[in-house]
Amino acid sequence: MVAILRPATPRLRPMNESDLDEIMDIERRAYEYPWTEGIFRDCLRVGCCCWVCVEHGAIIGYAVMSMGAGEAHILNICVQPESRRRGIGRNLLTHMLELAHERNADVTVLEVRVSNAAAINLYRGMGFNEIGMRKAYYPAAYGQEDAIVLARNLP
Repeated sequence: MVAILRPATPRLRPMNESDLDEIMDIERRAYEYPWTEGIFRDCLRVGCCCWVCVEHGAIIGYAVMSMGAGEAHILNICVQPESRRRGIGRNLLTHMLELAHERNADVTVLEVRVSNAAAINLYRGMGFNEIGMRKAYYPAAYGQEDAIVLARNLP
């Protein structure tokens, strides 16, 4: 009898501190100005919604969201560079929106670099609309980069 190997389906699970080495590796490869490990630790400590996407036993993406006063704020969604364009970011975002809805948020907001066309397209395709701009919000190679503020009302 021949065993048929099926590709592993990425699955989502809550993030924990033991994930931080893998997360920091992805964060450093994905961003020119990555979050620090301390930021992730603080998010876990204060009870942010922190989730990872795992495939073949390895973390390939993650998302962090804070909640308060009827608002969900997506702070970070990241997929390792070699796993992009497979719908993993969309799955993480969908999961965060579901969590926000379950926790009675009325709206979900996020910021995105004006230069991040792929993320902007994802967010707009998922029903987010521009509600503002944060000038000089992100560090950049030559000064600061603006952020577009996007929001989506939840049912």
